[in-house]
Amino acid sequence: LLLQRKSLLGQLYDGYDEEYDCPILDEDRVVDELENQMSEGGVIVDYHGCDFFPERWFHIVFVLQADNSVLYKRLETRGYNEKKLKDNIQCEIFQVLYEEALASYKEEIVHQLPSNKPEDLEDNINQILKWIEQWIKDHSS
Repeated sequence: LLLQRKSLLGQLYDGYDEEYDCPILDEDRVVDELENQMSEGGVIVDYHGCDFFPERWFHIVFVLQADNSVLYKRLETRGYNEKKLKDNIQCEIFQVLYEEALASYKEEIVHQLPSNKPEDLEDNINQILKWIEQWIKDHSS
């Protein structure tokens, strides 16, 4: 489930942030909108934050991390303005999203994965698939 696409379709925004040049997500509406789907299970949520998602929704949380030089080029290519670019790099330097995940969920379910080069994507997918397979084995009756 790509939250950004779901947000566009479901009108889950609550305004626009001119400074960062992006829509403002209505987090309460997002949780309400996703509650039934999440309670059914089998859903992967892809989003750049996690502190507003209920802990009960997740069995595991993966935080992607990139080297600053890689991230800078990536965000610059996307056309991020100077403030948004600087704030995103600082966020990565201080591991804000990782710390947010640790504060929001049990430490043992939070994992970091590298996201620097195309090979990392394939490795990460394989790692996640292995985790899913093991979880299914561990929870089959």
